Amino acid sequence: MRYYIIAGEASGDLHGSNLIKGLIAEDPEAEFRYWGGDFMTEATKGGKYASHLVKHYKEGAVMGLIEVLGKATKLLDNLKFCKNDILNWKPDVVILIDYPGFNMKIAKFCHDNGIKVFYYIAPKTWASREGRNRKLKAWVDQLFIVFPFEIPYFTKAEIPFIYEGNPLLDAIDSHHYSKPAEGKYIALLVGSRKAEISRSLPICMEMVDKLSKMSQYADYQFIVAGAPARSKEDYEQHIAGRSNVKLVFGRTYDIISGAEAAVVNSGTASLETALIGTPQVVVWNTSALTYFAATKILNVLKNIKYISLGNLCIDKLAFKELIQDKFTAEAITQEVRSLIEDGRYRQQMLDDYKAIRDSLGGSGASRKVARAMINLIK
Repeated sequence: MRYYIIAGEASGDLHGSNLIKGLIAEDPEAEFRYWGGDFMTEATKGGKYASHLVKHYKEGAVMGLIEVLGKATKLLDNLKFCKNDILNWKPDVVILIDYPGFNMKIAKFCHDNGIKVFYYIAPKTWASREGRNRKLKAWVDQLFIVFPFEIPYFTKAEIPFIYEGNPLLDAIDSHHYSKPAEGKYIALLVGSRKAEISRSLPICMEMVDKLSKMSQYADYQFIVAGAPARSKEDYEQHIAGRSNVKLVFGRTYDIISGAEAAVVNSGTASLETALIGTPQVVVWNTSALTYFAATKILNVLKNIKYISLGNLCIDKLAFKELIQDKFTAEAITQEVRSLIEDGRYRQQMLDDYKAIRDSLGGSGASRKVARAMINLIK
C-alpha cells in the first residue's frame, strides 16, 4: 500500500520513523512519500520499494505567533504544494503526525477529496483549542493517541481513538548508549527551533557561569545537545568561547543518559529524559506577545496542571517546571544543585520516573499501531 506521511517537527520525525518501521514489518509492499527528516529517511531504507522525502521539516518548523506571521507565505505555499502532491500520488492513506497548524488543514482537504486520513499523535486539544475536536470528528477517519491521560479526555469528547502505548519506549530501550564525554557533566537541551535556542541558551549560560564559580562544580562540563536541523552558528554565538561548554550533535540520548542532571526545554525531550532516567528541570519561555496570546486568547494551560508530558502522565509534579518569568539563571542554578546534591530529592524523582514509564504500557507500540492502520485500510 501507499502511505503519505506528514511530520513537521523533530519529534514527529522520530515517531514517524518508528511507525514506518512498523508499517514495513507488517506490509512488505509498503511505499512511502513523506514530509519529515533524517530519522524517517533512514527508516524507509528497510523497505522493498524506493521512498521519497518531499520536504524536510526544518523548512517549515515554526513556533509562536511572531514566528508564524513571519513565515506565513511559505506555510501557505507548502500547503498548496502538499495538497497537489497528495492528489498526484494517490495514496491509500494520509497519516498526519502532530503538527496541527498545518496538518488540520490537510485533514480537511483529504476529507473533502475522499482520501482516507489517520491522525497519529493527536493534537493537544486537552491543553488548548478544544474547538479542533469538532474538526477531528468531521475530518479524520481514525485518531491514534499515545498518552494514557488522553484516554478519558477523548472518551469524554466522544472522539473514537486507538491507544497502543507510546512509541518512545521502543526508541529509548533499543538505543545503544555510550557516554559522550569523560567526567561529570550537566546536559542542556534548549529546543530544536532557532527562536527557542536564542531565548533559552543565554539563560543557561548564566547558570553555567554561576556553577563554574563554585568549587564543587569547577570540574564539571556542560554539554549542549545540538538539534538535528540546527547549525553550530545557532549555538556558538551564545556559548561565547566557554571552555567547559561542549556542543554535540546527533547524540541526544547519549548526552541525557550520561549526565548528572539535565536542563530541558519543554516538549518530547522532557519525556525522553524521564524514560532514560536522568534528573531534570523543565524550562520554557517565549516572546511576551506569544505568551499573552497563548494564555489569554488560546487558553493554553487553562485545563491542565502541567506543561510536561511526564508530569501529565502521572498527574503529579515529578520534576519542576520553570515557565516564562520563572525561568531565570538563579532558579535553574538552585534546581540543578538540588538535583545533584539532595539525595532524597533525586531519589524521589527517579521513583516518579518509574511510575511515568509504567503508565505508558509495554513495548511494541509502533508495530501495533501499524497493524491497526493496515487493518483499517483493508
